Amino acid sequence: MDAIAGLTDTPAFMPTPAPHAVDTHAAFALHNHLFFRLFQAGNALARQTVKEVGLTTVQWAVLGALSRPQVPHGMTFSELADYLVVSRQSLDGVLKRLERERHVERIADTQDRRARRVLLTPEGRAFWLAVQPRIHEFYRQAVDGLRFDDKVALVHFLNRLNRGIAEVRVDPASAE
Repeated sequence: MDAIAGLTDTPAFMPTPAPHAVDTHAAFALHNHLFFRLFQAGNALARQTVKEVGLTTVQWAVLGALSRPQVPHGMTFSELADYLVVSRQSLDGVLKRLERERHVERIADTQDRRARRVLLTPEGRAFWLAVQPRIHEFYRQAVDGLRFDDKVALVHFLNRLNRGIAEVRVDPASAE
């Protein structure tokens, strides 16, 4: 129980675990706290990127994904949605705004005319390059309290968590 003693600010909405649950109450509380902190971190990131960089997190991710050297001819809409792990509806709304700002364009795919490719425009690339100093400063300040090894470990554990989340399959019958 000492491992979670400092987790007294666990949200009040934390449900009581079912009596037949495999996890102990302490483990359940720790898991709840972990996912709540991830939720808070995501919201803080979303708020601060707009305030300090002038981009939403999804706009930032789209421009970053399309600026990578591995995708000189852009990505299909489906590839981009899968890469960013966002819904098609959410991505479509973000792309419409980025198209209005002339940062991206959608064109027919040369291999599959039904598919649309999303490309970074020359204006979008210039904008992306111009915002890089603010992004680098944002990163620097955000992780200022972490040592290099902490950052490497955090990336490692977030990768493992993402893989675990992708493999979750909750059987409704067993969750009752």
